[in-house]
Amino acid sequence: MKKKLVLIGNGMAGVACIESLLKLAPNKYDITIFGSEPYPNYNRIMLSSVLAGDSEMKDIIINDWDWYKENNITLHAGHTVSQIDTNRKMVHTDSGMSTAYDDLIIATGSLPFMLPLPGADKEGVIAFRDIKDCETMIVTSKMYKKAVVIGGGLLGLEAARGLLNLNMDVSVVHIQNYLMERQLDPTASIMLQRELENQGMKFLLEKNTDSILGKNRVTGVKFKDGTVVDADLVVMAVGIRPNIELAKKAGVEISRGIVVNDYLETNIPNVYALGECAEHNGIAYGLVAPLYEQGYVLAKRLAGVETDGYHGSVVSTKLKVSGVNVFSCGQFTDQSDTRSVRVQDDFAGVYKKIVIKDGKIIGSVLFGDTSESTQILSMVRSGKDISGKEKEVLLGEGSSKGGMSDVEIVASMADDEIICGCNGVTKGTIISAIHEKGLSSVNEVKACTKASGSCGGCKNLVEGLLTHTLGADGVKTAAEGICGCTTLNREQIVEAIQTMKLTTSKEVMHVLEWSNIEGCSKCRPALNYYLGMVWPDEHKDEAESRFVNERNHANIQKDGTYSVVPRIYGGVTTAEQLKRIADVAVKYNVEMVKITGGQRIDLFGITKEDLPKVWEDLDMPSGYAYGKALRTVKTCVGSTWCRFGTQDSIQMGIEMEKKFERLNTPAKIKMAVSGCPRNCAEATIKDLGVVAIDGGWEIHVAGNGGTHVRAADLLVKVKTQEEVLEWTGAYFQYYRETANYNERTSKWLDRVGLDNVKKALERKEDREALVSRIEHTLSLTKDPWKEILGNEELRKSFESLPVTIES
Repeated sequence: MKKKLVLIGNGMAGVACIESLLKLAPNKYDITIFGSEPYPNYNRIMLSSVLAGDSEMKDIIINDWDWYKENNITLHAGHTVSQIDTNRKMVHTDSGMSTAYDDLIIATGSLPFMLPLPGADKEGVIAFRDIKDCETMIVTSKMYKKAVVIGGGLLGLEAARGLLNLNMDVSVVHIQNYLMERQLDPTASIMLQRELENQGMKFLLEKNTDSILGKNRVTGVKFKDGTVVDADLVVMAVGIRPNIELAKKAGVEISRGIVVNDYLETNIPNVYALGECAEHNGIAYGLVAPLYEQGYVLAKRLAGVETDGYHGSVVSTKLKVSGVNVFSCGQFTDQSDTRSVRVQDDFAGVYKKIVIKDGKIIGSVLFGDTSESTQILSMVRSGKDISGKEKEVLLGEGSSKGGMSDVEIVASMADDEIICGCNGVTKGTIISAIHEKGLSSVNEVKACTKASGSCGGCKNLVEGLLTHTLGADGVKTAAEGICGCTTLNREQIVEAIQTMKLTTSKEVMHVLEWSNIEGCSKCRPALNYYLGMVWPDEHKDEAESRFVNERNHANIQKDGTYSVVPRIYGGVTTAEQLKRIADVAVKYNVEMVKITGGQRIDLFGITKEDLPKVWEDLDMPSGYAYGKALRTVKTCVGSTWCRFGTQDSIQMGIEMEKKFERLNTPAKIKMAVSGCPRNCAEATIKDLGVVAIDGGWEIHVAGNGGTHVRAADLLVKVKTQEEVLEWTGAYFQYYRETANYNERTSKWLDRVGLDNVKKALERKEDREALVSRIEHTLSLTKDPWKEILGNEELRKSFESLPVTIES
């Protein structure tokens, strides 16, 4: 009869232990897992990627719902264990559920430390710890502007970077005089601060927070020196503390964390602890690699496999902030008995340092270029003597990378050492998968084991391990595709769609031999766009391949309600429209009516079932605030009212918006028309901006006012409004036909080059051909809500669409 194993905590550490246990002793236990969050196991260290908009919830799931079923694991998601009875060997939940155990693992993780400040309980003061916090920040960014992050450590900077991506004005408050003092030395920290300031982040260093200001919602932060900074959102990222209350009430020995020995055993028989809640030899680890190492040891212990136990970890840190490469490990500060090798280039933004003691590297800091990080970490862990070769590690004198290739690095690693820190994949796991599954490429290893599937920092090690295991001739170099389901890139896929006359995503996946026949959240929307772009007449839009906002033609909010944005051409409305909007707001109890930055009106708090009725009562076109399409055309009043205006910017903007509304594009596009070079409509930071000049118009392209601010490039000067519309249509069609799905015009133009775009549009006959294609596509588009409301079958289909955050 199987023994009963209960895991409290559905996080990364505990579930990684279960994964290892299933491989070592698949039939030994009946396994039950309790998790407080209503999700399967997900990658918490990728939350910053979700916040930054690079990933969604579905992308960071490590083990989906099916994994639990396939392994006969009983998962109680959304249930919090409230009591452990170690005498009767029972656990009890806050919902009244009770479960017996033979062996118990406590993996309750940690809790964010919230400063006990006056006003810390106000609305808008949160931590950054789980997906719910991400959702709160995302929805707040749509209604408010100023964010303050308290804490200049790793977590705080990741939160700040994500908030910048959400177009918030972000200030980071830190009590120390330089950032990330636990991971960086002053030199690297100053370089990091300089880089982040260039990205738009502001810093308030050596500031001691006194209180949170505001009546019900936060309005500002006051410091001990009497200064104040405005804030609509305050994110506390000042640290974490082990979540130990449950264990403490059960009589388990507690210090800072749950005290465990080398086998992760507590003082109570058959009760184990690991992860951020555990304390081993006086240390409670808050980084992911040590937690995976603990889980592997505990899995061996539970499986009855011999192990010499867990003896602590050498910790390393990589900063996951867009555009900034930072690494540190070990003891990187200088001491009286250490010596250092440093390389610093302020112009290139590169700083490298290794700290040496008794001929061995004991720590390192890398900024700007982290290519030696895996080699250095391996040397720190192995204690390799580099006497006489100290400079080679950083300078590469006499050998590549200071004497150790990626193949040599992985060859020196033990089988239970972790290759992929994000997903806790060991060397031994990858080697077993290579042999058992016949894997021969990095993509195949990624698909099978998840190694290199998150941040990608271990890709070189995975390649080295493949070469070490199979030999150089046995490794297959697979092309990087648009996602993990295929090795084909955009150009190859579009060419196949055209030459093979493929008209549905299912056809594309089948004919082009997708490894995942259902596709994923990255390729399905991309295929749907490419098919519609190539075959506007034949392809029927696939609602199931669109994200939730596009499926429901409204923006979903954190509470499951929606916001509705009707089209207001050029920001010009009428008293009749305003009255209609006001009537709808009253009738459907709209919680907030917000004037947007794009000169429109946003109605928040509408339920999914009310959406059709709201649009019916509004009787206005959809503003596509949810779509990869034309969002807005911002205008100034131009020559109609302004004494400086040289052209009628209002009419120009309205004509452009009416012409290109509902156009599906690879990514969202925004336009603006300014009536004179004073540029009040901010036309030079839009995807396409038109600026009036004496006797004509300037067309500027590929601007971006978001996280990575990019001034638009001048495409052309023209004389008439007709020429503006012609060039705009040709430009957007060329973008539609050559851009990658989800590639903003700013990134696209940097990739293809302004000169190439000008060349493609310089001949009138080429522009006319592009315009003809875009006008044909536009002739087939309809307002989504008028189509749904006028068709009973479509209306029923809409009502059956799922309400989920994921795609």
